[in-house]
Amino acid sequence: MANEHPVTIQTCRSEEPEAPSAKHHRHGTHRQTSPEATVERVRPLLPLMGITRVADVTGLDTLGIPVVMVCRPRARSLSVSQGKGLTLAAARASGLMESVEHYHAEHITLPLKLGTVNELRFGHHLAAIDLMARHAATELHDNLRLFWVAGADLAAGGTPTWVPFELVHTDFSLPILAGSGAFLMSSSGLASGNHRLEAVSHAVCELVERDAVTLWRLAGKAHQDSRRVDLSTVEDPGCREVLDRYERVGATVFVWEVTSDVGIAAFACTLVDREPDPYRPIGPMGGFGCHPSRGIALLRALTEAAQSRLTLITGARDDVRFGMGSLEEDLEAARRCLATQGAVPARRSFLQAPDHASDTFDEDVSWEVEQLRARGLTQVIAVDLTRHELGIPVVRVVIPGLEPLNDIPGYVPGARARACLREAHP
Repeated sequence: MANEHPVTIQTCRSEEPEAPSAKHHRHGTHRQTSPEATVERVRPLLPLMGITRVADVTGLDTLGIPVVMVCRPRARSLSVSQGKGLTLAAARASGLMESVEHYHAEHITLPLKLGTVNELRFGHHLAAIDLMARHAATELHDNLRLFWVAGADLAAGGTPTWVPFELVHTDFSLPILAGSGAFLMSSSGLASGNHRLEAVSHAVCELVERDAVTLWRLAGKAHQDSRRVDLSTVEDPGCREVLDRYERVGATVFVWEVTSDVGIAAFACTLVDREPDPYRPIGPMGGFGCHPSRGIALLRALTEAAQSRLTLITGARDDVRFGMGSLEEDLEAARRCLATQGAVPARRSFLQAPDHASDTFDEDVSWEVEQLRARGLTQVIAVDLTRHELGIPVVRVVIPGLEPLNDIPGYVPGARARACLREAHP
């Protein structure tokens, strides 16, 4: 069903709405072109972005879910990106596009402005910074000098809107840019695609996912347990393929539907060996997913958990083990997870999750923006990071009011998180 009030989707670099972008690939994900075509399009550009290796690491684990690692040694943020999918081609496309989007966010050439809210507010349309994820170490006020970059507010017909630059770039090299430190810096909301709206939809869903997971975590154990999904109700073919594979190789998966009031399907899952091996201890690993299609949302969570395991196994990222215990503690965590989660009945049906079907990314983005606006989230700002010489659509989306993941160091609960905590602990 078409939206009653369709949203005009424009970017800050175009004066006219883009032509509709049809979905031509629907196996395991929704894309404009196939994973194979995506990889071939990007391959000639890899040296220009410093990508030196795309390694298939699937065989280092027992799960058999295709996972790759993509190396970019001179990166200014992540030097190793991961990709996953139902097929090896899908995993390659996933990993390459993640590395590509990080390169773009590290090398932004858009014009910036330096000023305070009070200096800019009368001549510029500004993002609502009081609603954004703040860092506990810095006091945010309207006389704090920040660098700003222009985006397009998709919830306001593409109105040019300025957002703090530190919420857009991922150049984490030292020394950090002056005016930084007020907000949580991460890659959330950064996405690439075969079409700009494909990238925008992916970025919006990632931000909605982070918010949904945080609210679910803060809502208390009773609420969490009530969202445990009965896996026998999952009828999506791709999800069934992965669940059946986990069953065959001796892995146990726990799934929760964490969809928030925004109403875009979101899931969290935990994956753990059914019989933890003391000679190869792997603690419980998690995955999240969000998408208008509940099947794609769950599939992303299931395959991300496999990707998380292989990221740990390969040792490609030191930050993965940050805060984790010893291998003996990993083994105990796996056993404890099986005992505690296994005792909780799974009563929620997969079919209770919302499910929105459309044939174009235009429809997806319009529907996503309407869902956000209906919950009082009235700014959806897309900054176009596409580089003309490369021609790969990349965007950074900022949605004031949504919560980031609550386990990021320096996290300060926003209004949605505080309301959730009040309800859980009156």
